[in-house]
Amino acid sequence: MSVISYRQALHDALRAEMLRDESVFLIGEEIGRFEGSYKITAGMLDEFGSKRVRDTPIAEEGFTGAAIGAAMLGLRPVVEIMTINFSLLALDQIVNHAAKIYGMFGGQARVPIVIRTPGGGGQQLGATHSQNIELYYAFVPGMKVVAPSSPADAKALMLAAIRDDDPVLVLENLALYNTTGEVPDELGAAEIGKAAITRAGTDITVVAYSRMALVALQVAERLAGEGIDVEVVDLRSLRPLDRETVIASVKKTNCAVILEDDWLTYGIGAEVAATVSDGAFDWLDAPVRRVAMAEVPLPYAKSLESAALPSADDAITAIRETLAAVARRC
Repeated sequence: MSVISYRQALHDALRAEMLRDESVFLIGEEIGRFEGSYKITAGMLDEFGSKRVRDTPIAEEGFTGAAIGAAMLGLRPVVEIMTINFSLLALDQIVNHAAKIYGMFGGQARVPIVIRTPGGGGQQLGATHSQNIELYYAFVPGMKVVAPSSPADAKALMLAAIRDDDPVLVLENLALYNTTGEVPDELGAAEIGKAAITRAGTDITVVAYSRMALVALQVAERLAGEGIDVEVVDLRSLRPLDRETVIASVKKTNCAVILEDDWLTYGIGAEVAATVSDGAFDWLDAPVRRVAMAEVPLPYAKSLESAALPSADDAITAIRETLAAVARRC
């Protein structure tokens, strides 16, 4: 067992797969000599050479399309898009080609491509560089979308994504890169589409993913001192979504709060809330609550940015209000 950063876990997964499988290659802006904007690909160019670590022009649609073609012909490209905001420039390639080719052509070609990209706010990068738009991709049949919250999951889900025969978007929250955690030395690939109970509890279920899954654990520890026993469900995968684990947890605790970094309206939390309503309605002792960011383009000013993003205090307020509603009903 080693304690490493989220950043190092991603690097180790990429390196391991490139050593294991010669069909794996990296492609993206400044990933070679500059070693990536967030240094995930540090040392890769020196070790594997320019044939397998491909620096590209600033042309997301172009290099994503080239990677899709390479995947159709038997390679396993890992595309780095500098930020999820820039993936909008490749939206047609991702949504209309990567996600649909297998189905449109009756399985004659697969697209085993990984698109890894950071997102999220809190870094004072402005409204157009701080978005959580993973919903755009989780909405699309034919795509898989994973959102690891810990170093161990970052490594295990990246391994799984590279080995998967379908297109997978790996969402990396900027705020997580420097976080650390234990990672087993012989860690294998995770199962895409499987949520994790990262903390067992009996009083209330908190469902979250990516950065907010880490916040959920922090909140659970704070509330444990008050005698509130929180169960935390880390979704890990947004498509496919592990509805069974969420429903089973809510049936156990009889109430739920959902935490997410994106906007409330039409967000991932709305899908999870619908899942709870469909699968555990008769077990609910209070309405499902959702905590999300303010419905605004994220401000640049630090004080306004912090106010717009969901916080641990926002989560605690929602949990307390939900438990108060349960108490009144009882």
